[in-house]
Amino acid sequence: MNQVEKNPAHLKAYRLTVILTATGILVLAAFFSIVTGTIQFSVHEIISLLKGDLQGSLANQIIFNVRMPRVFTGVFVGMNLAVAGVLLQGILRNPMASPNIIGVNAGAGLAAVIIMTILPGKIGMIPLASFIGALLAVLLIYMLSTTSGSSSTVHIVLAGIAVSNLLSAVTSALMMINSDVLEVTYSWLLGSLSGRSWTAVNTIWPYSLVALTAALFISPKVNLFGLGDEVASSVGLPIRLYRIVIMLTAAVLAGSAVSVTGTIGFVGLIAPHSARLLIGSDHRYLVPLSAILGAVLLILSDTVARTIFQPVELSVGIITSVLGAPFFLLLLYKKGKEKRL
Repeated sequence: MNQVEKNPAHLKAYRLTVILTATGILVLAAFFSIVTGTIQFSVHEIISLLKGDLQGSLANQIIFNVRMPRVFTGVFVGMNLAVAGVLLQGILRNPMASPNIIGVNAGAGLAAVIIMTILPGKIGMIPLASFIGALLAVLLIYMLSTTSGSSSTVHIVLAGIAVSNLLSAVTSALMMINSDVLEVTYSWLLGSLSGRSWTAVNTIWPYSLVALTAALFISPKVNLFGLGDEVASSVGLPIRLYRIVIMLTAAVLAGSAVSVTGTIGFVGLIAPHSARLLIGSDHRYLVPLSAILGAVLLILSDTVARTIFQPVELSVGIITSVLGAPFFLLLLYKKGKEKRL
């Protein structure tokens, strides 16, 4: 991208081309996921379904009532987690920040498990509870990481790991105390798209629409945070106001995703960094591309999870963790190497 960077017009065209290409890949990934599974469907059958020629058939039931809502849920969850990661990395000026690593998912997960175990009659409150849990986790981590006046990678990662372990321990204790729902909560905490119906889609899309739109609008301001608080303030940015807005947006994104599928890790780390490698760090383009790549990552990971050991189905959170753990270690290695240089 070095040649392109010399010409702003070419750079903009390049970034838009990458985003459009990624959108095309997302459409193909969604289509591939819909036709792939224990029961295979041909392109001709899919076209016939879309025309309405196979209404009432088994194929119609599987496609429209099982696979399509699962894919749409995966799209929204992947976008939400990826953009939450972008926003957290931007506001904390830390490339290691992502919802699962710094404990945001753990906060949302704990809040959801509290509802599931202590208030099982209030299941409808899970999205709101997850949002509040995610927000409180973000605030706690941010306060811990800045107590010494520093927000270095090590500081935030350590604070996040500490908070995440604490919240996970409380979650585990609640699950053990309420052992009658242990199997349900354990499966949910692994993160899965299995059995997600149109109800899940209808639950998450309003939160996604509002929060993703907000993320696009505030993306230029996130760029200013990368310059440091003093520089951002000098150009007239109300730091405290935008920090709160960005935190709220990230909490809504992560909380709504966790409330629907459980705690799926590393999407908010892999997608943003992949997007940066492609188009750079301008959040005006980074936010939409990260959202698209997050959706692609989660859809393809879920396709692998439900087909690799057919008829046994893995949780998609296992696949993303297998991909994300070495990715995280690689980032830590590169960060350490940069500091030595």
